[in-house]
Amino acid sequence: MKKYNSLQEIRILIDQKKVNLTELLDYYFAQIEQFKDLNAFNEVFFDSARNQASEIQEKIGNGTAGKLAGMVIGIKDNICYKGHQVTASSKMLDGFVSPYSSTVVQRLLDEDAIIIGRLNCDEFAMGGSNETSYFGAVKNASDPQRVAGGSSGGSAVAVQADMCLSALGTDTGGSVRQPAAFCGCIGLKPTYGRISRYGVIAYASSFDQVGTITSSVGDAAVLLEVLAGADDQDSTVSTLPVPSYSALMTGDRKYRVAVLKETLESEALDPSIKEAILKSIEALKLQGHTIDYVSFDLLDYLVPSYYVLTTAEASSNLSRYDGVHYGYRNTSAKDLNSLYKLSRAEGFGDEVKRRILLGTFVLSAGYYDAYYQKAQKVRQLIRQKTEQLLDKYDVILSPVAPTPPFKIGENIEDPLVMYMADIYTVLASLAGIPAIAIPLGNNQEELPLSLQLMTKHFKEEVLLNLSENFLTSSSERADN
Repeated sequence: MKKYNSLQEIRILIDQKKVNLTELLDYYFAQIEQFKDLNAFNEVFFDSARNQASEIQEKIGNGTAGKLAGMVIGIKDNICYKGHQVTASSKMLDGFVSPYSSTVVQRLLDEDAIIIGRLNCDEFAMGGSNETSYFGAVKNASDPQRVAGGSSGGSAVAVQADMCLSALGTDTGGSVRQPAAFCGCIGLKPTYGRISRYGVIAYASSFDQVGTITSSVGDAAVLLEVLAGADDQDSTVSTLPVPSYSALMTGDRKYRVAVLKETLESEALDPSIKEAILKSIEALKLQGHTIDYVSFDLLDYLVPSYYVLTTAEASSNLSRYDGVHYGYRNTSAKDLNSLYKLSRAEGFGDEVKRRILLGTFVLSAGYYDAYYQKAQKVRQLIRQKTEQLLDKYDVILSPVAPTPPFKIGENIEDPLVMYMADIYTVLASLAGIPAIAIPLGNNQEELPLSLQLMTKHFKEEVLLNLSENFLTSSSERADN
């Protein structure tokens, strides 16, 4: 069976009776076994997925199947699925079985997607390389000695190595876009509030957003149609109507594109990424888009403000995991104070503890105004400047990451290097705007390269339309 890049391809073959869902699922199970050393899956849902395949195949036969029938999808291991384990790749939650399903999982099930398993990630989604997972690092299929990106590394590698058609991740500061870039996939982070966070284990609540990793723009569009929309269980979700993204994705529209010149002029940017982006900019010009290089003078404040705010929220959100209310419990403690200390010290990994400590510090008396309040003001300035830029332009263009995927173990011992790798992705997270990572082929070492596009709040159709036209045009040029 060949690699399928879109739901549309699969649906055509199902309609022609050239494949059925049981055969399709067996193919993906075989792929998971073949690439198990990449460590993308924390658990494969063999039984429930087979039951789904049988039921949905019957629905296809009688014409009652949902919009996602034929899609085999994995979910990041911080998204709740009733009756299945969810651990956020942490010892703290190892063995926990969710008593309910998240809104995003329920919407997948309602439209007849098959959920094949839960995917490895950085512990509590804190990391940019998928090396902080309690279950071990995820390896990049392009080069198993290199990282998959994070925190949704398992989601990206599962799609990259054809272990499922698509995957859900979460994006707090780039955790869908950066792994998608490292694995040559399409990673979409919608507008903050476009998709419900109910049933998603929280890291930083004012940043966290469910996103998708796919091999085609069309699949990203149809998944967004299904996942987006109001939810009574989440008061932060927008009640705006959900457009037909699939229909709006088509059409040859011309856009005004702002290239953040400081991002391309940075000495930290790998030359192969810069070269690929400059070629892409020329291709966009040939397609008729207007390109301007613009300055964004707040670039140096992005990472500091992001980490002050997200660690503060992490300190608050993860306080519930104390061995009493939730999570791993030490069994040798002699008193309550020791129980709290030992349970949290043993249950959390180093990176999670580092961020909790930093967040507790910036929220503490005497430092709250100096750090947390100041970071909130900077976030507001960043949002205002971004919105001003998007009043003039339709799209902002930048790299996704400063380098291609680096080697496992290369940067993990230096938190500052790891944090600075988020410099291009946290802008969209701080501003709450949608962003997409699209592949630009490989460098000379056959490592994936990528490009990031950002646009106005709730204008995901602009990203989908431009990405589809750009990738189609690039494919046509390559064929010629």
